[in-house]
Amino acid sequence: MTEEELQALVEMLSLKYFKRPFKHRARFNPRLQTTGGRYLLSSHDLELNQKMLTEHSREVLIGTIKHELCHYHLHLEKRGYRHRDQDFKQLLKEVGGLRFAPATVKKARYHYQCYECQQDYLRQRKVDVQKYRCGKCRGQLKLLKKIF
Repeated sequence: MTEEELQALVEMLSLKYFKRPFKHRARFNPRLQTTGGRYLLSSHDLELNQKMLTEHSREVLIGTIKHELCHYHLHLEKRGYRHRDQDFKQLLKEVGGLRFAPATVKKARYHYQCYECQQDYLRQRKVDVQKYRCGKCRGQLKLLKKIF
């Protein structure tokens, strides 16, 4: 999905569920790791985690957009836009947005194997094969492949 398609989707969801236009910018932010999206109070823009689209279904992305639009519209109306406010909880329930983003699973990026017993090790961080050994037989490790 491109940024233009995302912008069009956010504008359509805003009109359909909130009966108000979305007049600011929606974009993907690749630096978001653990959150589905965020509403920027100063600029009124929405930033969304692109992993919500790649790792989960389109419905999860739509639920995340509805959540951020709740923050957006309530803040512009000067009502309770924070998670703990009753206005936010009520509006989120009415439009059917997600209360929490589903967890993004961290995947192993390095695949090591022992020379002697062929024990596999999947790691997120690089391991110094000169310093660390196999936990099963104390054999030397080799890097099989780097997974992206």
